[in-house]
Amino acid sequence: MLEEKIKKAIRDVEDFPKPGILFKDITPILLDPVLMGEVVDALAESAKGKVDVVCAVESRGFFFGTLIAQRLGVPFIPIRKEGKLPGNTIAYNYDLEYGSATIELHKGHLKAGQRVLIHDDLIATGGTVAAAAELVLREGGKVAAFSFLVNLTFLNGTEKLDKYNAEIISLVNY
Repeated sequence: MLEEKIKKAIRDVEDFPKPGILFKDITPILLDPVLMGEVVDALAESAKGKVDVVCAVESRGFFFGTLIAQRLGVPFIPIRKEGKLPGNTIAYNYDLEYGSATIELHKGHLKAGQRVLIHDDLIATGGTVAAAAELVLREGGKVAAFSFLVNLTFLNGTEKLDKYNAEIISLVNY
């Protein structure tokens, strides 16, 4: 079963990025090209026929977001931290558990009415992907679905996403 394979590959890192956090590191999946392919296949299959574009959140979201877009034959649009995209951008400021952050999207890359899959490696509290959804809406796109390798269900992050779209794909739940 794919979920078991992914869980076996994910590495727990204690006290990262700060004391008291148990970080779920997905990078060991990248060491296994067969498992990577299975992950991309599963996420792409879940979104097939439902999306016109994939947006992914910097930086771990890019690992699979670009591959999902390629597999679906749709464009990929990166969502990055403030100041990382050249040219005209739109920005969204949001609160984190430990401060605030700003993410940006290239202005005009997303066309009005496009159905968007928003992908990230993991959902915890949901703040970053909710901010990504706000950017999509500001550009006139429609959030068709969210996808994640990992959902930390005990943090209830998906509750923040219900107002954008109830279609939430995750391959592993903790």
